[in-house]
Amino acid sequence: MRVPLILALPLLVAGCMSSPAAQTAEATTVTTHLMFQEGAAERALELYASVLPGFRIGHVQRYGPGEEGPEGAFKLADVDFHGQRLMVYESPVKHPFTFTPSVSLLVDCATAEELDAAFARLADGGEALMPLADYGFSRRFGWCTDRFGMSWQLNLPHEGSAATATAR
Repeated sequence: MRVPLILALPLLVAGCMSSPAAQTAEATTVTTHLMFQEGAAERALELYASVLPGFRIGHVQRYGPGEEGPEGAFKLADVDFHGQRLMVYESPVKHPFTFTPSVSLLVDCATAEELDAAFARLADGGEALMPLADYGFSRRFGWCTDRFGMSWQLNLPHEGSAATATAR
């Protein structure tokens, strides 16, 4: 499974780039930050690691005494997903927002069987936004949200092509 484009990010950096300091400084890293609520982060990571080859959970931090979250509860983890760095955070604060399908993880799968299995597991308890099918830009494609609200585009690219197309 290859991940050519891990996340379409809003250009949050654009506002920073207009400052004089930003014009002379170079960004050294960009990390996709995923914030979960209500005890979902650790369960989500366990699902993703069991479904997606190459999804590796690194260092996990837990809330300590006197911190805002419950002591011992999941706080933060670093993830490597085929060379893409993700930071997964569980907020102890309830926010009036969550993930939206307009930002999603686009994953190129190596085989139709791999794609079908991943789609079935990720969509279980979530929602199929675009059921698995040939939409023309891909041999097989599906878009779903998982039970944690995270949006996934799973793609089987045409033979010999790197998938760069997304559903429109």
